[in-house]
Amino acid sequence: MKDVNKLQADLDKLTVCASTSQMRFNIDKCKVMHLAANNWHAAYVLEGVKLGESLVKKDLGVLVYHRLNNSMQCQSVASKANRILSCIKRGMDSQDRNVLLPLYKALVRPQLEYVVKFWAPVHKKDVLELEKVQRRATKPIKGLKDLSYEKRLNELNLLSLLRGGGGGER
Repeated sequence: MKDVNKLQADLDKLTVCASTSQMRFNIDKCKVMHLAANNWHAAYVLEGVKLGESLVKKDLGVLVYHRLNNSMQCQSVASKANRILSCIKRGMDSQDRNVLLPLYKALVRPQLEYVVKFWAPVHKKDVLELEKVQRRATKPIKGLKDLSYEKRLNELNLLSLLRGGGGGER
């Protein structure tokens, strides 16, 4: 309870400081995210208005979920990468590796690797969700369709997202 009171005191100081500077907060954009299971879920007030609560926040393209797990981020990244991959497949008639591989490396793989060290997928199901995008990207390349996924990666000089940890090429 002591931390709750300290945080509310800090919010009160912010209110006084903003008032002195003739500035106002956009209260609709100010939210509270209660992190961890043992949180008090206290109500906080800014400029006399109770702040709303948020379960998820997107910052610098990374979803931060109140339970601090990364499954939502993995789903979001995989979905975006799949949309880009679909656009490439619809827009390209070629199945040549000299066409598809550079497009994959430039447009799709960066989505899968973006700040992965920060949100580090820890659950195998999340990593497999990302890996599925790369499987889908390598399958239509001419001459590789009948190869196993591991052999396709080897042939294309790509690392598995599962083992490569977002390292890109070998």
